[in-house]
Amino acid sequence: MSSLELESDAGSNKFDHSSHKEFYEYYAKQSQDPGALGRLQAIVQLALRVLGAKAEQRTPLNVLDVGCGAGTLTMLWAKAGHQAHGLDVNAPLLELAQARAKKDGLQAEFRVGTATDLPWPAESMDVCVVPELLEHVAEWERCLDEACRVLRPGGVIYISTSNKLCPKQNEFNLRFYSWYPGFLKRHYEKLAVTTRPDIANYAKYPAVNWFTYFQLRDELLKRGCVAQDRFDLMRRADAGWLRRAIPGLMGLVPPLRWIGHVLTPYTVLAARKT
Repeated sequence: MSSLELESDAGSNKFDHSSHKEFYEYYAKQSQDPGALGRLQAIVQLALRVLGAKAEQRTPLNVLDVGCGAGTLTMLWAKAGHQAHGLDVNAPLLELAQARAKKDGLQAEFRVGTATDLPWPAESMDVCVVPELLEHVAEWERCLDEACRVLRPGGVIYISTSNKLCPKQNEFNLRFYSWYPGFLKRHYEKLAVTTRPDIANYAKYPAVNWFTYFQLRDELLKRGCVAQDRFDLMRRADAGWLRRAIPGLMGLVPPLRWIGHVLTPYTVLAARKT
């Protein structure tokens, strides 16, 4: 597997580590888009803000990027001076990540594997980012187990994933797909991995899970992590009055928070491990 490390004891060999050419080319280009870089940098800043004083006490931080793809977010952490680790099931994209890191003179570890069996010790990471991944993992509960397992007490987990409340989504090229009944989703999932890979943007593992923030909040709490949603995370002392007022109003009026989630295509949350 080139110079990438493939776990020998995590059962990752049961997964397809190849990539559709179209999928690889899309993410190779998209991963360097200025807009994407801005969004990923915002994730770094958000995680550091939620981590708070611990970020200064434990510099450099150990950071794990689960589902890292071409490694752009992993390398942003490395550029900031942290110990960055990336894992993905897609070997060609990881080879690209490794080549880019070498070209930029960055020290970052990239491993081929599965999010359901992370090859790092318990309580070894200060930050675990899981961007746009849970929707693609059939055993998503196991993925949460593993992400929380490797996180140190006081550490932060960041998750972005599908939102079944919102009719707008980017996983399937089908309108209102997140609102489709389960049996119909199973039909299109089968097409996506057989005769119609284009409907799921050529993903080897198309989205099979759809979440709400409230569902993931409760699941993380079971694992000892206290979550905040996108509206909680908007609350910043240095933000303008409008950015402070909107989440405050949503906190006072729960139906408004629910409507806010219906209007946002992706579920976003961050949680601290107690």
